Amino acid sequence: MGVDSLGYIALTTTKMDEWRTLLERVFGMEPRMRDGAIDYRIDGYHHRITLTPDTTDSVEVIGWELGSSEALATLVKILQDRGVAVTMEGADLRARRKVKELCSFTCPMIGNRQELYYGPLISNTPFAPSRGISGYKTGTLGLGHVVYWVKDLAASVKFYQDVMGFAISDYIAWDNNDAVFMHCNRRHHTLALMQDGPNTPAGALMHLMVEANSYDDVGYGYDLVRDMGIPVMIEPGKHSNDHMQSFYLQTPSGFWLEYGYGGIEIGPDWQVRNYDAPMLWGHRFVGS
Repeated sequence: MGVDSLGYIALTTTKMDEWRTLLERVFGMEPRMRDGAIDYRIDGYHHRITLTPDTTDSVEVIGWELGSSEALATLVKILQDRGVAVTMEGADLRARRKVKELCSFTCPMIGNRQELYYGPLISNTPFAPSRGISGYKTGTLGLGHVVYWVKDLAASVKFYQDVMGFAISDYIAWDNNDAVFMHCNRRHHTLALMQDGPNTPAGALMHLMVEANSYDDVGYGYDLVRDMGIPVMIEPGKHSNDHMQSFYLQTPSGFWLEYGYGGIEIGPDWQVRNYDAPMLWGHRFVGS
């Protein structure tokens, strides 16, 4: 028993205006103002992304959703039995996150703050995108996926398997990169872990992926990004393992955001594979 999906991500930033332009004009997310912060909605949940103005740019937290109070309690005990300190959060933070139960811990492998919760608030009104998009592929698949660099890849994979309940989807090793892709639901991967290197510090978020319901949403988004001068890091292409068609841009906080469509899902007959390149076509680094 482990987490069911990636629920949300909260960011602090010195660049609120740039982030607002990106999330609203390019990704069509619906803003909800709250005490100086902004919650962003992409589906029926109250929000999936939170921006808070600050003096630094950082990933404040990622939140993992569980399906019941019992599942949450079980995972908390597993973490505590492993010597991981877990804090049961109070009413104020639960109200900000819009959840029924909430706890937090520092991941011993990545080193980042993570939250576990159940009971997300569901809005009684439809998602109202701020540009004409078809919406996002979420539901039981969650927000999307995150990719982190880690110091000890093997130990990190084992932690997310044995403690957090993930299973391996596949592997990719290419050039000087070594990555393991992991799932906790039908989404091909909700988490990927990569071995750190000289310019890829352990604990840093490499990218967040959100998946559109239409490839046209991604194409129009790519045109907007180019027209607005937002840095594109990897050109459109198709991945070898999950077949996601996507491009990558650099966010105002430095990490990348992947805008994708068409990722395959994990089925009962899934076979783990080992790939020697991350792309089937395209996905060329800008300038290469």
